[in-house]
Amino acid sequence: MIQFERFVLQNGLRVLVHTDVSTPMAVVNVLYDVGARDENPKQTGFAHLFEHLMFGGSVNIPDYDEPLQMAGGENNAYTTNDLTNYYIQLPADNLETAFWLESDRMLSLAFNEKSLATQRKVVCEEFKENYLNKPYGDVWHTMRQLAYQVHPYQWMTIGKELAHIEQAQLQQVKDFFFKHYTPCNAILVVAGNVHAGKVVALAEKWFGDIPSGTKYNRQLPQEPPQTKARQKEMRAAVPLDLLCKTWHMAGRLGEDYHATDLLTDILGGNNSSRLYQQLVKEQKLFVHLDCYHFGSSDPGLLTIEGKLVEGISMEKAEQALQIEIDKICKEGPSEQELQKVKNKTESLIAFEDMSVMSRASSLAYYELLGDAAWMNTELQQYANVTTAQINEVSNQLFRAENSNTLYYYATK
Repeated sequence: MIQFERFVLQNGLRVLVHTDVSTPMAVVNVLYDVGARDENPKQTGFAHLFEHLMFGGSVNIPDYDEPLQMAGGENNAYTTNDLTNYYIQLPADNLETAFWLESDRMLSLAFNEKSLATQRKVVCEEFKENYLNKPYGDVWHTMRQLAYQVHPYQWMTIGKELAHIEQAQLQQVKDFFFKHYTPCNAILVVAGNVHAGKVVALAEKWFGDIPSGTKYNRQLPQEPPQTKARQKEMRAAVPLDLLCKTWHMAGRLGEDYHATDLLTDILGGNNSSRLYQQLVKEQKLFVHLDCYHFGSSDPGLLTIEGKLVEGISMEKAEQALQIEIDKICKEGPSEQELQKVKNKTESLIAFEDMSVMSRASSLAYYELLGDAAWMNTELQQYANVTTAQINEVSNQLFRAENSNTLYYYATK
């Protein structure tokens, strides 16, 4: 049971405190309720661009890293389609340094043409290196546009196209910042060797005077149910053919989410999973095969993708995969199979909870979903899933008309 206390400052900033005196360290985690799904379709990649800009200095602190390193701290950040998360870990005695740094960049970044040009160049290089020039780097750009017709999940966090970052203007960037990076759109979690009274005092001191901002009211176009199977062929100079199939699944708060999550583990979670055993090990059709999803807040995609053994035809590989899918739809998993993936999930959650940094980010994430206390009931949600439920979800999910298939051929 993860204990925490919750406070809300007058400007709307939610503050969560989790005390663990067994560590000399503290973690300060700031989660902003903004991701790639909140971007203008003509100006994508901005949420991720900000992840870079946020380390480029703020109004009163020209160099973010130097004072943090002097305080014995380290930091990082990540952006997804749903959220942006920044975190600092440092000795608890130096906690105030983290408050000073995080509050100043929430107050205002040091916006100028030079810092924008620098970070724009970094992000453009990342785009080219990981998505344009890397083998299979364009798979998910293509799949997202195939699977989503109206929802902004149709682009990745890096952005829909390189030009959107290359042409990003300073005023557009400022507008995006002041719309989303505000106290009323953020969650501050402080965890480790800290006490609630001190944290609240520091939060009031460093964040209390920052203007609240206007609460961002998310109104995204919802993806309509898919009524027809979609396919696309691609050819590129890659080593092996690749088959990638997706099906629309429940969002993070959907009632089928936990059953679907366990289903992905049964099918392709590791080397003892169904697809690996049958199609990689036994029939030797695929070099590797994964089944996964992204845990998206809005309805997401269950994915099965794998590279084919050289000489195996796409038709043969897809047919064999379909036989395995039909099998789980018809028979469902065994009790033993289900228990095995439940045990794996339980150990994963337990392992994550060992780290104070993981606890801090989890509290922020569950608070974003609706209530940080849900972190303590998550395991029970998995424990409640039955084989009948997984069978039902499989049949609902793996309908042909709900599928998107990318045939990615290696050019000789």
